[in-house]
Amino acid sequence: MSAVDRAAALRSEANASVPAALIALLRSVKRIWVVPHERPDGDALGAALGLQGILAQRGVEVAVLCSEVPPKVYEVIPTLDRVLLSPPDWTPDAVILVDCGDTRRAGSVGALVQELPSSVQRATIDHHVSNTSASPLEWIDPKAAATCEMVSLIGVALEADLAVDGGALATTLATGVIMDTATFQHNNTTPRTLQVAGLLLAAGAPISEISRRLYRAKPFTQVQLHARVLDRVEHADSGKTVWAAMLRSDLAASGATVEESEGIVDTLAQINEADVALFFKEESASETRLSIRTKESGLDATAIAAAFSGGGHARAAGASIPSPLDTAVAAVLRCVTSLRAERGEAS
Repeated sequence: MSAVDRAAALRSEANASVPAALIALLRSVKRIWVVPHERPDGDALGAALGLQGILAQRGVEVAVLCSEVPPKVYEVIPTLDRVLLSPPDWTPDAVILVDCGDTRRAGSVGALVQELPSSVQRATIDHHVSNTSASPLEWIDPKAAATCEMVSLIGVALEADLAVDGGALATTLATGVIMDTATFQHNNTTPRTLQVAGLLLAAGAPISEISRRLYRAKPFTQVQLHARVLDRVEHADSGKTVWAAMLRSDLAASGATVEESEGIVDTLAQINEADVALFFKEESASETRLSIRTKESGLDATAIAAAFSGGGHARAAGASIPSPLDTAVAAVLRCVTSLRAERGEAS
């Protein structure tokens, strides 16, 4: 079945799912900023750059603006070098946040968006259940496995050629789908997710190679870092909660970068006896980053994250905590224990 045929099979789903007002906006704009969340992952970058590729086919000038240099692991995205760290010298007709519900989560770029004239239209495309966007135009679909799944449907609705540039656009979008489903292993994978993935595969996305580069290819420094952190794994709540913390000194000792801590929380989540896995990163003397993974039998990860002004999905969430590492760890462990008590779990 060709990419054209697969797109045709998805068209009714796309037309029913993508808000008509959003399609109308995308058909009318000439210049647009697309903004992912800070600390962008594969889904945020893939959705932003994928939307750029789709709209470029319509002659739209698109700037993808990010607050930080994208992590090297996402160099699997062929168009990653199109990400801008500073705004262009033109004012957009519209700004679209992708994989992000609030300009406050877009870092320094979010502040730039807030300073734009009120005449600039705003829209949000996201799949996070915790999204509390107040955007005048939004498409929030928590049933979508990835924002890239949603952007792929936008491409279908706009009749874009997803096989363009030798599959580069399809690869860009597939990266987000693979990232947020762990190569279709998470239970957020739906029949529609697999339909979209089939379309992207037919359009030239090398699914196996993307998965290998995201999940099964690590530099020596990253393995050293993981080994140091996992050597200190601890547990609480009679073993049902497991956690580990990365110190800034771990980066210096291993020669690794912060981005190479990616995947530690997923290893913690594999521990059979635990249904909540927590990974803490010491970002500074007064700032700690929290990543959360939970199993079906465990707590809702967004309930933990929300207690610290974070968000995400029921099984994967995170937060930035304005506290030193030891204080943050103690507070989060108390929160998890309290949430367990609220649902009647024995201590």
